[in-house]
Amino acid sequence: MELDKNVQPRTEVEIEVDALAFHFKTRSVFTGLDLRLGAGLTWLRGRNGRGKTTLLKLLGGALAPAGGSIRLNGMDSRRDALAYRRHTFYCGGEAPQLDWLTAGEWLDLHLSLYPQADLAALQARLGLFHIADVARQPVGGLSLGQYKKLQLSLALALPLQLLLIDEPFNGLDAQAVEVLQQDLARRAAARAGCIVLTSHLALRVAPTVTLDLDAQPGVPL
Repeated sequence: MELDKNVQPRTEVEIEVDALAFHFKTRSVFTGLDLRLGAGLTWLRGRNGRGKTTLLKLLGGALAPAGGSIRLNGMDSRRDALAYRRHTFYCGGEAPQLDWLTAGEWLDLHLSLYPQADLAALQARLGLFHIADVARQPVGGLSLGQYKKLQLSLALALPLQLLLIDEPFNGLDAQAVEVLQQDLARRAAARAGCIVLTSHLALRVAPTVTLDLDAQPGVPL
């Protein structure tokens, strides 16, 4: 199925991270991190424990900085929290929240937050990922792969400026990996918003930027 018509046109995006600080009770993760990201695909790399998932959650507004700021096209992740989050989506690998909802209810809840979502693109991707029949199943009863496909189907149908994906290929079968690689390649080529992802697997999509947290000032050793 052809999905090129569902890829958003080139979008001018600027993510500004200034003096970012974030701490867990036992350690500091970021102590003054500065970053600039734009449209295209950014591959976020680094050793285990360097803060890759934490940074994605901070960029998505799921965590609040202890210091510094994160801005998306001028919108501050804390001061303009609602507007900011309506332009972002974090696709993670954790167990599902709201696991008592059915998959259909889970989708409807998220779609209510993104009124410009492309419903035809969503249905197309649910079909391509072979999960069009899970709408009545509880989210908590889905397998890891099914839940990842549900998140990705939604994320790839949203008109986002910033898409954040943590280990997108974990739990996916070979056919789903191929579908996702093709979709990411189209978006990267079109520079349709900013995509930031982590992956321990080598990407078959040429990233616009490779960002190594091991080499960044503001990330404690």
